[in-house]
Amino acid sequence: MDAGLLGKDLHLGRGCTVCHKGNSDTQDKDQAHTGMVRRPSDDLETCGKCHGKISATYGKSLHYTTLGQRHGVIARFSQEETAIFDKKVFEQSCRSCHASCGDCHVKSPPVSGIGLGLIAGHKFVKKNEGKTCAFCHGGRVYPEYIGEYGGATDVHYQKGMMCLDCHKVSEMHGDGQRYMSKQDVKQRPRCDGCHDPLKSDKVRTQVAHTLHKGKASCYACHAAGEYRDCSSCHLGTGATSKPAFTLGRNPRNPTEVATLRLIPTVRDTFAKAGIKMENYDALPNYWNTPAHTIRKRTDRTRNCDTCHADRKYFLTKEMLVKDGSTANDDLIVVPRTLNR
Repeated sequence: MDAGLLGKDLHLGRGCTVCHKGNSDTQDKDQAHTGMVRRPSDDLETCGKCHGKISATYGKSLHYTTLGQRHGVIARFSQEETAIFDKKVFEQSCRSCHASCGDCHVKSPPVSGIGLGLIAGHKFVKKNEGKTCAFCHGGRVYPEYIGEYGGATDVHYQKGMMCLDCHKVSEMHGDGQRYMSKQDVKQRPRCDGCHDPLKSDKVRTQVAHTLHKGKASCYACHAAGEYRDCSSCHLGTGATSKPAFTLGRNPRNPTEVATLRLIPTVRDTFAKAGIKMENYDALPNYWNTPAHTIRKRTDRTRNCDTCHADRKYFLTKEMLVKDGSTANDDLIVVPRTLNR
């Protein structure tokens, strides 16, 4: 704790017990800490006393509810298995990753159970993207974005952009609606929110984007580097990872080719909890992914043959994860040969 902040930070000026409780009427350390709340913002009402509107919307946000993790897997379960998952897995494991206000604005969130300490001596920060976003999203998104995971930096990072330049505050705090997954959030960033290649001065750019509109995602052509693929996830033991880059049919939009990321749910992932996943094949093992490795020029934008002749990066039967879902077969795409 930086004692110099006591007279400068509005939050600290109110005294420790306003948030942390305890006993301020004694100089004895043990007595002073009686009834102390270690993480006061886990109860949103603590912050809501002053930040009522934000607290109300944040309580329904995906960062707080973590419903995206639940919604992304329960289609594999029977009704009985869903009840087991909610009781033994979701609340005990998935929900432990939810972020309270203090995780972003005061204390860095723990990674793999290890606390990383207070930000700037308990200073309340409006935003600190290097410490805030990366501590939770640093296993995949952040290192890909800044070029520390197998590729060049994302062009947006190279231009000086950070997370909140695309992901707005309403997305972080929620908008008051309770969403089941990020796919339901209408305000999430879209490439065409800033870029309209059909209005380009270059005819080649207009033609290329017109021909591929609705057939390929922006990432399919403009994601430049490898991203992290995880596999063989098991309850309590984690998963293994390796660099990969895969193209295939978008499971959420079958008319489109997209970048695919391997999802590590294997058939016995939740076996320790007594869940066999009776409907395992209802979902594929690959989902379309917004890779944060964007470049204007890639081997696919420079040469049509990368996809249409070499068929580089495309998912094949031989590449499918061992003993995976039968739904994976539907994601295989063979690019058509160009007539010249």
